[in-house]
Amino acid sequence: MFFLLFALALLLPGCSVWQRVTGRGTDVDAAAAAEGRAAFTLEVQAPDALRALLERHLELQRFRQLPDLQEGELQRLLARADEDARELLATQGYFAPRITIETHAAPGDVAAARVVRLRVDPGPQTRVVRADIGFVGHSVSAQTDTPVGRPGAPESGARQLQRVQRSWELPPGQPFTQAGWDAAKKESLHQLQARRYPAARLESSRADIDADSNEAALSVLYDPGPPYFFGPLRIEGSQRYDPEGARRIARLPTGNLYSEAQMLDAQQRLAASGYYDTVFLLLDTEAPDPKAAPVVAQVREAPLQKFVFGAGVSTDAGPRLSVDHIHNRVPGIGWRAVSRLALDNKDKLLGTELMDLPGETGWRWFGSGKLQREDTGDYRVNSGRLRAGRSKSDLRIDRSYFLQYDNAHSQGLNPPPTSSSLSANYAWTGRYFNSNLAPTRGYGLGLELGAGSTLGERHEPYARSLLRWQWFVPLGRVEGEDGRGRRSRLAVRTDLGAVLARTNAPVPVTELFLTGGDATVRGYAYRSIGARTENNQLYGGRYLAVGSVEWQRPMLRDGRLSDWENTFFIDAGAVADRVRALDPRVGVGTGVRWRSPVGPLQADLAYGVRVHSLRLHMRLGFNF
Repeated sequence: MFFLLFALALLLPGCSVWQRVTGRGTDVDAAAAAEGRAAFTLEVQAPDALRALLERHLELQRFRQLPDLQEGELQRLLARADEDARELLATQGYFAPRITIETHAAPGDVAAARVVRLRVDPGPQTRVVRADIGFVGHSVSAQTDTPVGRPGAPESGARQLQRVQRSWELPPGQPFTQAGWDAAKKESLHQLQARRYPAARLESSRADIDADSNEAALSVLYDPGPPYFFGPLRIEGSQRYDPEGARRIARLPTGNLYSEAQMLDAQQRLAASGYYDTVFLLLDTEAPDPKAAPVVAQVREAPLQKFVFGAGVSTDAGPRLSVDHIHNRVPGIGWRAVSRLALDNKDKLLGTELMDLPGETGWRWFGSGKLQREDTGDYRVNSGRLRAGRSKSDLRIDRSYFLQYDNAHSQGLNPPPTSSSLSANYAWTGRYFNSNLAPTRGYGLGLELGAGSTLGERHEPYARSLLRWQWFVPLGRVEGEDGRGRRSRLAVRTDLGAVLARTNAPVPVTELFLTGGDATVRGYAYRSIGARTENNQLYGGRYLAVGSVEWQRPMLRDGRLSDWENTFFIDAGAVADRVRALDPRVGVGTGVRWRSPVGPLQADLAYGVRVHSLRLHMRLGFNF
């Protein structure tokens, strides 16, 4: 106890000595603590982008609200703030800034006891003067990249490495930032790993900064590792469904060079087949032979039967409800059946589709039937359709051939007569986009051809064709203050259709054309552009022409690239029974796009020039 009392006696005078030494600062601290005022406010004087960076990340900010912050502790924090600010500025390429820090007491009516002012003159930003990209065990020169081999031949390993060099995202002349430096190294590594070299790794990297000349010399060395080739597909988790059927659905190109895109396409085909709830494909890079590396498919099987209930809303058809019943192995035939009931303001549908597993060649049998009641122009049409044939889906191309029976009965003022037809059809679709989910470049082409005859009392031959084309044209690059960017683009779309038959041939309306709405001509109601009957009623026409040009530009947020884009577009479309009667309806407008995980979410405000009205159009996902 004696020693405790002695220690207290020594400490108490020490406290008074500390108060006398700190002087006026103690008075400020005590007043601030007594009044519950914050320790200080921080003012940053710097260029806008750098000011936001410093205000957001300076460690000093964490201590502003401490009312009992002592003067000595504040001085220690201010000394650390200078170092902290220099580190933050260095991440943006400013390695020789001039920084001054001032403090002064705040007036009594201010919520803080002091004002801390940080003045920053960042000086010139450091720029890249040299970028050396090398590969372990490879001698590559981008300057020697000359086309060799036949057109369309697979890219050689040397050409792939040259492409990685050419597409380096932080080339000479660009400002050096830490985020840009990290992103460039990561992107080049991904380019290597995405094709041929899945085991590639970053061997070493170095950024030599000359603060006096504000220059950065970069060097990166990658180890590509050996080239890999697809080996056999191994299914893990399969119990209910035949693994051989899964291999035929996946259609993994065994023996081909490894391609991340091809493996993801195989994974998507398995996931979209309906037989599996989850699918994950992984190349076994630990396999002893890279020339036949197994691909492991980890799957969780879907139940044999299930119901799927859906609800939604669209600007074209209003609220929508749907019920799907899925049977993955119909007794007796083993095919997959999907039956659907869907209801909205304009369309009522009941249908079913059956599909066999693909054979060794990739072709599969299918059959479908549906009953539908929908608004077609100024008429309510009750229709039925039966279809049977074969289909095949490759990496980029879908094709099918089938027989089709149509029957249509129209209701309304002086409706056209009930009609039916039987036709033979062929459909081909090629998708050459960089992404089928959210494309930014590439093109798609679709063609439908059919020939048949009307049925009933009069048998009249007819032919039907539809051509669809979509093209994304890259334009200028939009960059944020951190050096990261994405290209803007033009999206060009065209649909051309024709039904060739005698003037009085009773072709079912389900084989004719209507347009207008979210995915065709914006500014007009869904399927509101068509031909006219003798009674001036809107009806399906025999000729279709639709065109659209849309400018899509990435948007910046706080100086950084965001997942949003803004658009400006012009659409035009016409439907008629004669080519010379085609009279285009034009819609113009603007909108926004959000790059969601399931595809672009678009909202467009369009003005219909012919109808003099504005319409809001909303749509999720990309489909071609």
